[in-house]
Amino acid sequence: MATKYGPIIEHGRVNLNIGNGNRRIMKHYVVTVFVLSGTLVVLAGCGRSAPSDAPSEIRTKSGVVMIQLPAGWFIMGDENEVDAQPHKVYVSAFYIDKYLVTQEQYQRVMGGNPSRWKASMNPVEQVRWSDAARYCNARSRLEGLQSCYDLKTWECNFDADGYRLPTEAEWEYACRAGTKTAYFFGNNPLKLADYAWFEENSGGQPRPVGKKLPNPWGLYDMCGNVWQWCNDFYGVDYYQESPQQNPKGPKTGDNKVVRGGAWKFSAQSCRSGYRYNEDPGYADVCFGYDIYGFRCVRGLPPGGVPNARSP
Repeated sequence: MATKYGPIIEHGRVNLNIGNGNRRIMKHYVVTVFVLSGTLVVLAGCGRSAPSDAPSEIRTKSGVVMIQLPAGWFIMGDENEVDAQPHKVYVSAFYIDKYLVTQEQYQRVMGGNPSRWKASMNPVEQVRWSDAARYCNARSRLEGLQSCYDLKTWECNFDADGYRLPTEAEWEYACRAGTKTAYFFGNNPLKLADYAWFEENSGGQPRPVGKKLPNPWGLYDMCGNVWQWCNDFYGVDYYQESPQQNPKGPKTGDNKVVRGGAWKFSAQSCRSGYRYNEDPGYADVCFGYDIYGFRCVRGLPPGGVPNARSP
C-alpha cells in the first residue's frame, strides 16, 4: 500500500495512526451554535449551503439508484492537512451513485466478483482503479451510453455521456453536502458510528451498504466501509495550482486518489477533507486490497438538464 505523501509534518494536537503506520495529526474544530426563536442553528462556516429541497433521485436503466447533485461552490480541503490547503472550488451538476457499488452489481456487470469478503450487498472490494474504470465502461455499454475510459491510455473523456469515477472535487463536494465541518455531520468524531463503518465498529471487515445514516444529500457510506477510488492522479501540491472550476487532478502521476476512509482505519481518516492515494494497478499482475471500492458518477450538461440519453 502507498504512503500518503512522504515525510510527515507534525502540526496539531490529536495523533492519527493509519494503516501503514504513518502518524497523522489534526486540530480540534469549533462549531458556533445559536438559538433563534426556539430553533437550533449550527453555523458550519463558509462554502455552499445545502439546497432547501433534497436532491432528486433517479433509477438508471440498469437499476442503480443515483442522486442528481446541483452545481455549486464549496470550500475544498482541510487546513490541518499539508496536502489539502483549503480553496474555493466550483463543481458542475452531476449524478452520483446513492450507494457504493455492491458485489451483486459488480458481478452482474462484469461476470465475476474479486472481493475477499463475499456478500451480495457488501461493497465490492479488492478492486484496482483500473478494475473500477472497466466497470464504468461496461455499465455504460449496458445502457447504450458512450464509454468514458480509453483502456489503452486510461484517459477519461469527460465529454462522454457514460459513467466514470468522480473527480476528487466531485467526491468531496458530494461528501460535504453543503457542510464545512470536519465530518458532514459536524466536528465530533464520537458521532461517526452512526454514519460509518470504521475500525471501532466494523468488527474487522466491510459491512453491507446503506446500513448507516446517510449524509444530508442522501448518500450512504460516503465515509468508512471502503476507501473510494477517484478519477484523479494524486499530487501533494496540486491544490496550490488547481483550477477553480471543475478541477480534474494532475495530468500525470504514479498513484490515484482514494477518499473516505475504510473499515480498518481510524475515525480521523473518515474526515471529509482527508486525502489518501494508491497505485492504480494497470497491470494484470497487480492485485487489489480489501479496503478499496468505488461508486460511479455521470456528468450533466450546463444548466443541469440531463443528456438526451438520461439514466
